[in-house]
Amino acid sequence: MMWIAGVRALYLQALHPRAVRGVMENSDFRRDAWGRLLRTADFVGTLTYGTTEAAERAGSRVRAIHRKLSATDPGTGERFPVDDPELLLWIHCAQIDSFLHVLRRSGVRLTAAQADRYVDENRMGARLVGLDPADVPADTAGLAAYFERIRPELAAGPDAHAVDDFLRAPPIHALLVPGRNLLWRPLAGLAYGSLPGWAHQLYRRPAPAPRSTSRRLRLTGRVLRSIPAGLRWKLPPGHILKAMRRMGPGSRPSPYTLRTSAAILDRPGRA
Repeated sequence: MMWIAGVRALYLQALHPRAVRGVMENSDFRRDAWGRLLRTADFVGTLTYGTTEAAERAGSRVRAIHRKLSATDPGTGERFPVDDPELLLWIHCAQIDSFLHVLRRSGVRLTAAQADRYVDENRMGARLVGLDPADVPADTAGLAAYFERIRPELAAGPDAHAVDDFLRAPPIHALLVPGRNLLWRPLAGLAYGSLPGWAHQLYRRPAPAPRSTSRRLRLTGRVLRSIPAGLRWKLPPGHILKAMRRMGPGSRPSPYTLRTSAAILDRPGRA
């Protein structure tokens, strides 16, 4: 489900004119889209599952790259640094909101306290990309307030529509087009459908009814979570498997682990 959430985050992030312009001017996402997505997924995975040292190294690399980059405001022509804290905050909040929103809507039951804890814990990731955690929403209420504040600055300009076109039909080898249409388009459609209504209005294209999207997300979640554990746990990348070995056999994510994670992690001697 995190892949659907990641695509939703891209749709959201593209609605900030400066944020999406920074991507357009400083990366060749059209020709290396899959590489970019995989590198982003690896970065998120390292921050989530890696050691403290690995996460700090990953954050340092990202900050060093961003520090060298700038772009041109599409409205004013002003040059701006891509590590502008306001832009970093937008990228962070769009990502965290999307992960949390899709996970809950797909049928994973989180209490309000668990959701707030998720938002709060991810301020560590915000620090690693260059933000002051004190300036980052610490709970779901703060996250909602942030979106209310930022909405007047959002728009779907040519860059956002270019991202939309790309996400709906990313370029691939002609022989793989049927597979893209079968697998990718429904995923991208779910991601777009799960956006808030104001985002659909900015993109100026219709979306499925919210109830229909929720049903499809729950069905997709049930299907994915029904994959036998023996197969499912051959799939994660190395940093997840290493984290599981560090924490022991009880660390495998499951509904039971989710409900008891706070108690397990708070026990003396746990790291």
